[in-house]
Amino acid sequence: MVHHKLHLEQKEMILVNTVMDRVKQKNVSRDPRVSIPIADENNPYIMLSVKGKVVEQTTEGADEHIDKLAKKYLNAERYPAHSPNVKRVILKIKPEKLFCIPPRYTEYLKTK
Repeated sequence: MVHHKLHLEQKEMILVNTVMDRVKQKNVSRDPRVSIPIADENNPYIMLSVKGKVVEQTTEGADEHIDKLAKKYLNAERYPAHSPNVKRVILKIKPEKLFCIPPRYTEYLKTK
């Protein structure tokens, strides 16, 4: 599963907001194991990888949740791609393993 913006708001769960019946949601329904790689945009040599399982899928509050994310990341009051034909779902992921590559090779990075 590839997800560009990750929003952590529950203490022990990672929440991913997606659309019901799309590939991501269908895949985790079939096999709940996920891996989420997170890279530092300023230093691509720093990485965190989270492995876990989707323990719950819920449509309850999913539209409000995507609006909250739109406010945070797009500075928009409402998610611009809302559609009455689309049912949103929140995937609740329980992390099981973490892998981290600490900062390195900083001498080769261009400073801004």
